[in-house]
Amino acid sequence: MRAHGMDRSVRDRIADWWAGAWRWSALAAAMVAALFILLDRAGDGLLVTGTAVAALIVGVVLTMSKPLAIALMAMPALFVAQRAAIGGTDVSASDVALAAAFGSAVLLGHRPYSPELRAMLWFNLGYQFATLFTVIVNPFMQNTVEWFHAWLLISGALVVGWAVGRAGYARWAFTAMLVAGCALAAGTVIWGIIQYAGGNFGPVYPQIPWPMHKNFVGTALAFVALIAYVHPPWAGLSPRWTRLALWLLLIAIAMSQSRQAWMGLIVAAIVILVRRGGQSKVLVVLAVPAIWLAVSMVLEQLESQNRHNSMFQRLEWFREVYAYWKHSPIFGHGLRFWYVDPTLPYQPPQAELEVAASAGLVGLAGFIVMWVGFIVVLWRVDKNYGTLALAAVLSRIVQAQFDLFWAGVQTSVPFVIAGICLGAMALHRSSPADSQVAAPAAVSPRTWDSAGLR
Repeated sequence: MRAHGMDRSVRDRIADWWAGAWRWSALAAAMVAALFILLDRAGDGLLVTGTAVAALIVGVVLTMSKPLAIALMAMPALFVAQRAAIGGTDVSASDVALAAAFGSAVLLGHRPYSPELRAMLWFNLGYQFATLFTVIVNPFMQNTVEWFHAWLLISGALVVGWAVGRAGYARWAFTAMLVAGCALAAGTVIWGIIQYAGGNFGPVYPQIPWPMHKNFVGTALAFVALIAYVHPPWAGLSPRWTRLALWLLLIAIAMSQSRQAWMGLIVAAIVILVRRGGQSKVLVVLAVPAIWLAVSMVLEQLESQNRHNSMFQRLEWFREVYAYWKHSPIFGHGLRFWYVDPTLPYQPPQAELEVAASAGLVGLAGFIVMWVGFIVVLWRVDKNYGTLALAAVLSRIVQAQFDLFWAGVQTSVPFVIAGICLGAMALHRSSPADSQVAAPAAVSPRTWDSAGLR
């Protein structure tokens, strides 16, 4: 009799969930269609804009019952780098989602912020102050807009993540990120199989679910892979599901052949191993293909003597950026200078070079202090919460040694992850009983390695 009642209860819950999911999906679809028709044209980015606005409207309605609904709904949208046509501006759907989530986090999130979060916000504020000089010295619109955008990508992302984690939604946020990452990974693998079937075994530039660069998909999926690998016990993620997700993500990253993604993963894996005092086969899984890929490609490019391959091209870019920086070494040429100055019409493909050319030595000093501060703060955080945060943030700066740094998705996502970890830690500090229960399970290296990769 009891079993029959339990079965009925489960069926009722599934029916309620399905009715709610169908209702909100229908509402979102109707919103997208209405906005698309009202826009009265099918230009680039308008469908993305309509979808983003529809999701925002649904999130506003849900906010009455779930205060941070908009922030939670933004988690998968953070991985959408497609441009959104909003008032003629060049912003991505990820930027729109982050801005909306930041607004809800500031208005509805918990106060006060934890000491660790405040320390990171202060370090970022120091960098923003250092780059304020180049905004004053180089007065053009893109410079001013990017100053606020850069602040949103770091401080805004930290606040969003902290609000979600502090409200007890870490599991939902990480699950949304894992689902989004697995969707991108599945598209990459499918496109890679199609490409390999045609005899092309080069890097995969997936076209499913939308066109993506190999370095974008590789670096973005690397952050999701870290969530799947660490799967901190306090987040309540299923080890079996995260194990399957991890292998799918690693396969997709390998097919993208993004060297910076693998380098970032190797450093993150080493940090994880050092902080939890264990050993894992995953380091071999990461290191072998990464070292083979990097060495073989460099040797191949050196032997080809092709002045247009990626290695020689990057060396040429470094020389050009250095020569350009010398014309304004103290305050730089302005953030996003490549939009307005034809002398160097491209974004420098390395973090410190970009900051030096944009904000000069003053900005570079602020950038270095900021990153050293981030690492010190996260290293001192309780390992149960700080390991994933440190791995994600450190992975990003390693990636940026080989490619662009100020790129929306790749910059905001690791800081959202770090913010979630800090918020979850603050939540457990506010509930001593919960902290005492959760701590023993989180300390054991065997528990941390339940993904089956020891």
